[in-house]
This record gives sequence, C-alpha cells and structure tokens, in this order.
Amino acid sequence: MKKYLFDTFSYNDVTNKKLLQKIQQLPDKTECIRLFSHLINCQYKWMARIQHNPAAPQMSWWEPVYKLDKLETEWDKSLNLWFDYLKEKSDTELATEVIFIGLDGGQWAATPQDIALQLNYHSIHHRAQIQTIIRQQGIEPDFVDYIGTKYRKL
Repeated sequence: MKKYLFDTFSYNDVTNKKLLQKIQQLPDKTECIRLFSHLINCQYKWMARIQHNPAAPQMSWWEPVYKLDKLETEWDKSLNLWFDYLKEKSDTELATEVIFIGLDGGQWAATPQDIALQLNYHSIHHRAQIQTIIRQQGIEPDFVDYIGTKYRKL
C-alpha cells in the first residue's frame, strides 16, 4: 500500500503541475486558483488532523486562496509533508486508525492510508473541474490520464 500511495501522490504531482502551466494561460484564472488552493489546503488540514495539531479544527478547506505565483511552492510544501509522513510509517501504521476532530467538533477515526487515498481521489475530482474550465476558456487541456504515465509504445 505504501508504494501505491507514493505512486498516486507522484501521479497527482505531475498532473497538477501540468494544470498550473495551463492555468497561467487563462484569461480568467480565479476559479482555477481557488480550486487548486483548496487541494493544497486539504493536504495541510488532513495532515494537521492526523498529527493532532490543535489548530486543525480551525483550518479552512478553502482559505487561504494562494496567489498564482505561490501555488507551486505551496503545493510542493503540502505534498512533501505527505511524502515525509509516508516514509516514516509502516504499512501496518498506515492501516491503523487515527482519531481526529471532525467538522462537528466530535471525534472521528480513519486510517492514514484512507485519508491519503481521499486526498488523491479528491485531487482527480477537482482536476477534472479545472480541466473543464480550461476548455471553456478556449484552451486545450493536457492529457492527464493515469495510464499516460504508465503505458509505452512498442
């Protein structure tokens, strides 16, 4: 599972950075910047939750909205937190539930591997939204399907 999580985070890293290049070309970048900032904030907030950071319950899923020229730096910082976390943990630890404070103030539990999967699948969801916005603004989105990172022509 650990290798799969690394691979999935790496895939999202490559494809999301392709998105950033397209976002820079857009006449109206506002919604794409907001969605991309949300992906970063989710990675920060979930890490804060599983590390029992007392500030986690007050962290926003949607704020801050980063400036365009800061998105890649913040993305890298939020992603590296996850890479560092995964390096430290065994498969058993990743499959062991952690308790965190949910939106309702109550205690909730989930495994770090499920949280990591959520982050990566959530990234795919919002990447599709951003790709739609890119197309609506007259720019052809990049091919970012997972298989494009794996297959090879013979």
